[in-house]
Amino acid sequence: MSDATLGGPILRPGVVPPPRLTRPSAGMFALYVAAGGFFLFSLHGSDISVRSFIEGLPNMARLVGEMFPPSLARIQSVGISMLETFQMAFAGTVIGVILSVPLAILAARSLTPHVGLYYVARWLIALFRTVPDLVWALFFVVTVGLGPFAGMLTLVVDAIGFCGRFFAEAMEETDKGPQEALTALGARKSGIVFSAVLPAAMPSMINSALFTLEKATRASVVLGLVGAGGIGIELKVAMDLFQYDQAATIIIGVFLLVLVVERLSSMLRQRILRQST
Repeated sequence: MSDATLGGPILRPGVVPPPRLTRPSAGMFALYVAAGGFFLFSLHGSDISVRSFIEGLPNMARLVGEMFPPSLARIQSVGISMLETFQMAFAGTVIGVILSVPLAILAARSLTPHVGLYYVARWLIALFRTVPDLVWALFFVVTVGLGPFAGMLTLVVDAIGFCGRFFAEAMEETDKGPQEALTALGARKSGIVFSAVLPAAMPSMINSALFTLEKATRASVVLGLVGAGGIGIELKVAMDLFQYDQAATIIIGVFLLVLVVERLSSMLRQRILRQST
């Protein structure tokens, strides 16, 4: 039976097909083994217990049973907190995106005016991105007090850390042809950035900004747990008072809010993609 009958590739006589998987070197094989060993060690360190999970399933079923039907007793307060949550996410994202643009220009190696500014911008972006949101939230709660302002400041920092990196990469990946042409005509660095770099990188930057809004909407729910405003504090109070039916209402509201934001963001990204192609 021929290869064509079996659906395989048809090769000329004497042609050796390439291997499906390349054989790793000794160093890479040792790295794979070390990674697998550390994974098993991590499973042990995570204290995984199938028995505990199976024995806890009745408790999970009891909790879900107490959540339904959801309570509408505090629906007005929940709605106000939900609006506050989205306001924090939207305002923090917009301000963070705006502040990310000049920082990303400094963090782009081909655009930064000085190598020292390049490293400072990169370090700031790395700092904003690596420190967890809850740590920033606690810092701003101590600084400005409880409430949505602390949450918004946290989301601004988070947006700068996220967008700053991707904005800088989008600027570095733009076509160098228009930039070189403007340089040959004697254009200044600022003129090159605003006339060639930003227009070319704009679709990717808008895409990253929309992802940031989705991320901020989800994060803003958690920030309320430490007093940074939003629906999180309502959820914490409901769980602490064992009012699981009210907690279910909040969880469903958060789910719908995130779903709407993600859907609208996806529609905008698809429209931008069609316009840029």
